[in-house]
Amino acid sequence: MTSRRRIGCWGPLITAIALNAGCTDPVPRDGLATVVGVVDGDTIDVSFGGHEERVRLIGIDTPETRKPNTPIECFGPEASAFTTDLLPSGTVVRIERDIVGRDDYGRLLGYVHRIDDDLFVNLEIVAEGYAQPLTIEPNSTYAKEFASAASVAERNDIGMWAACAGTGR
Repeated sequence: MTSRRRIGCWGPLITAIALNAGCTDPVPRDGLATVVGVVDGDTIDVSFGGHEERVRLIGIDTPETRKPNTPIECFGPEASAFTTDLLPSGTVVRIERDIVGRDDYGRLLGYVHRIDDDLFVNLEIVAEGYAQPLTIEPNSTYAKEFASAASVAERNDIGMWAACAGTGR
């Protein structure tokens, strides 16, 4: 009983320290969010009940349009426009997470699913030729699906595979 009292006394202080240190995860368990905007083909901004997060779509890599000191890559603007068409502001999505929750830039890492039709956005972007697979272990839950979709898009000269000779960019 004594130890319970001690923990009880320290509990609010420990919670306050954790909150101030950023130790809590603002993402709700159900992963539901509203799209605020599209940054580029593989990065979006979402709101979880008023808390905004930048989300990097796991497992895919679209051509660059906003990387500092880097030219705009072939099919980059098209990839950004495609993602914007898939996820206009106000779209409700479910963010599915993998093992590693954030990248080195602090962005939330996620697989994005549109709620209204359960479209798997990451996979759709690859399947339509706007991205290549990019597997960074241990976040590889859908790596095989992304690789397969990219192979089909490349074989059929879809999207960047038709527009960008050689490497797809």
